[in-house]
Amino acid sequence: MNSPLLPFHIAFPVHSIEAARAFYGGLLGCREGRSAPDWVDFDLYGHQIVAHLAPREAGLSSTNAVDGHGVPVRHFGALLTMPQWTSLADKLKAAGTRFVIEPYIRFKGEPGEQATMFFLDPSGNALEFKSFANLDMLFAK
Repeated sequence: MNSPLLPFHIAFPVHSIEAARAFYGGLLGCREGRSAPDWVDFDLYGHQIVAHLAPREAGLSSTNAVDGHGVPVRHFGALLTMPQWTSLADKLKAAGTRFVIEPYIRFKGEPGEQATMFFLDPSGNALEFKSFANLDMLFAK
């Protein structure tokens, strides 16, 4: 599907709005938008993500094997430039982030070669950030 490049919107459950603010606003540096006592908008690299207070729905679910790793089935994140990806990986390592999948290059030398990393927010939601060696290979088979 070809369409103009527009930001995406995703809403996800969290167990604590305060913890979401500290993680997304503090650690990841997302600018905060509108909010209410039970939800808050964040700007994640130009995309609108919304943390909704729903403690019983938050958390890591199942995984699937991809490139020898257990990739969380339910996850979200962003595609970054390689400098952005490297900077974020360094920032997360310096902050002592526990990775589900440590930063590494997946599918090296193949179509779709990409840098990727997975980690959890305080509510157990999985995030993936990646950068492609060649963005034209984003949907390569």
